[in-house]
Amino acid sequence: MSGERLRAAVQNIEAPMLRAYRLWVEHGQQCTDGCKGASQAQDGCETGRELWGAYRLERIGRGQS
Repeated sequence: MSGERLRAAVQNIEAPMLRAYRLWVEHGQQCTDGCKGASQAQDGCETGRELWGAYRLERIGRGQS
């Protein structure tokens, strides 16, 4: 693998915690079941709460990754 391809591959790696947070944010922006505009994660829909829980587990190092 060339050095340039290796650098590109390394840049495409997303930390599990950041991925979990990104998924939660993207869900919250598009959710019509209560997450969009909710002031707290626990006020959102079930899927939003699950995504937030996955983020919290990743943040403390107990995620599924």
